This record gives sequence, C-alpha cells and structure tokens, in this order.
Amino acid sequence: MYAVIESGGKQHRVEPGEVLKLEKLNASEGDTIDFDNVMMIGEGSDVKIGAPYVDGGKVTAEIVSHGRGKKITIIKMKRRKHYRRQAGHRQSYTEIKIKEISGG
Repeated sequence: MYAVIESGGKQHRVEPGEVLKLEKLNASEGDTIDFDNVMMIGEGSDVKIGAPYVDGGKVTAEIVSHGRGKKITIIKMKRRKHYRRQAGHRQSYTEIKIKEISGG
C-alpha cells in the first residue's frame, strides 16, 4: 500500500516503514503525527484519487529526528568590476518514519 501526501508545499509518495526527510515540522522527537492531506491512496490496481484530497485518508508517522541539510554556497561575481558576494544556506528538516496508511 502507498499514498501521496502533501507536506511543506511538496508532494511525497510514501509506504509503511519508509523513512524520509520533510520540511521542518513543529513537533518533538518521538511524537506521532497525522497527515490529513492525502492526495492518493493505492494498493495494487485499486487506486483512490482525491479532488484534491481523499475523504477519510490519513497517514500516521513518527518523528525520528530534526536536523539541517548540507551547506550550499551562493556566489555572485562580476568579472573586472571588483564585485563578489558569497553566502551559504543550510535547510532545516524533520526525519519521519511512516507507521500506517488508512482511510479512503
């Protein structure tokens, strides 16, 4: 069984037991969180597609950890003009483990 959920403005295809990184969520490690924004639930040839969400669809997950991703560097430079800017960014994430998919 699999589902497509929406979190942080992105869509993710998830299955029970899967561990994935999402945009940072405001919850503590070890907490259980429910995703009600389920866009699709499928099992074999039986697929339920929502408009935009599946009625009664729910994905339950446990928060494993919080962290920050790898650093990316942003560099702007104009040659021969004595102009150079450099900045960095590390995106925060929440790592979750999918427990169960239900509904639909």
